[in-house]
Order: sequence, then structure tokens, then C-alpha cells
Amino acid sequence: MNYSKNNKKQNDNYINNLTEILFWNVDTQYDFMRSDESFTGALSVKGARVIENNLEKLTNLAENKNIKVVNTADWHTIDDVEISETPDYKNTYPKHCMAHTKGAEYVPATNPKNAYKIDWQDEKLDISKVANTRNVVLYKNHFNSFDGNAHTEKVLDIINPQKVFVYGVATNVCVNFAVEELLKRNKNVYVVTDAIKELPNEIAATPLESVLANWENKGAKFITTLELQKYLR
Repeated sequence: MNYSKNNKKQNDNYINNLTEILFWNVDTQYDFMRSDESFTGALSVKGARVIENNLEKLTNLAENKNIKVVNTADWHTIDDVEISETPDYKNTYPKHCMAHTKGAEYVPATNPKNAYKIDWQDEKLDISKVANTRNVVLYKNHFNSFDGNAHTEKVLDIINPQKVFVYGVATNVCVNFAVEELLKRNKNVYVVTDAIKELPNEIAATPLESVLANWENKGAKFITTLELQKYLR
């Protein structure tokens, strides 16, 4: 992305204004979170509804404590490489979280209020909005938000948190990418263990046990929703 010299100077000032804590909400959208009489998600994560109570607590905690939240979301078009009529469920999947559909919306437990929404197709980034808006939405067209939205790196640089608390779905797919990428960037990463949900090992590209062990080996820490609430009192 090309930024003017003025934008770069402004950005440098924001980067120096360090944010201690950031919440990172991964893909808590209808197509992943719901499979019941209210909505049948295109790629629902089995048991995901169980974590919604904790997701709501985290959303409320962030609002009450004025904590910035980066909310990632799949936002697909029919031409995306991940979308296929003959999916292998490893690298390709059937249509899900298609842009501007109900399936791509956040469930009520995490729906970001007054968010600055950044589409992966947007050419420009409003640095001031990233710095001054509590909820930032990153729409992506790839499992990995750093690959699926060219602005993700800049957003993280502007916020520049000391600690990142990650939650959402699915643990062994998009949450895994988020944790891995944040660790690569030397962030102190905490995974909220009772606010994530995995795909069953038989259909997941990476088994859950391997994912958790790898996170721990690379320095990620684990925390529950209650422990996080107590920590932030």
C-alpha cells in the first residue's frame, strides 16, 4: 500500500502511543457459529454455540473497559481461491461467508458496535480511524487475516499492543493462523480457552492437540474468560 509522507508521519505518532491490551475476535460469524432452527450455517463449527456466553462476556468486558478489539471476518466472493464447487475441506470449501449475506454477519454475542470496517478490497486505510475507533473489523478472503487483507499488518502496527487476547473459531484453522502470525510478530499472545471451538480432528487440516502444543512451544499463554475478567478488574 502507498501512503503519503504526511500519513506516514501521522502513523509513526500513533505507533508510539502504545496500547497495552488488544482483543482479537476471530470469525464469529453466523456461517461458522450457528446450526439450529434460527440459522443453518454453511460451515458451522460443531458445538460453537456453547462458547457464545463467554464470547458475550468478552465483548461486554471490552466495552466496559474501553479495550480495542480487532474483529476478523471471512468476506468472500465467488472467485476466491478458497471457494470451490468440489471442496477438499482442507484448502478449499463450499460457499460460505459470502460478502453482504447473513452468513457473513457476526452473531449478536460479538457484533462490533460502531466499527471501522476495512474491506480486503479497500485501496486506502484511514489511519486516524484505526487509532481512534474501539472496534476495527478486518474483512478477509483467506484463512490468514495477514494474507487475506493487505491492511492487517498496518492495523496491528498502529495499535501496537503489548498483550493480545485471542478467541473465536475455528481453533485449528483461522484462530491458529491468528495466533501463529501474532507470535511471529513478537506479541504476547493469550488464548481464551473457553471462548474458542475447534473442528473435529477427522476433518481438520491440523489436529487440535498439535495446534495447542505448538502454540505453547512458541510462547502463547492460556487463560479462561473468568481469569481474564479477574485480571482486568
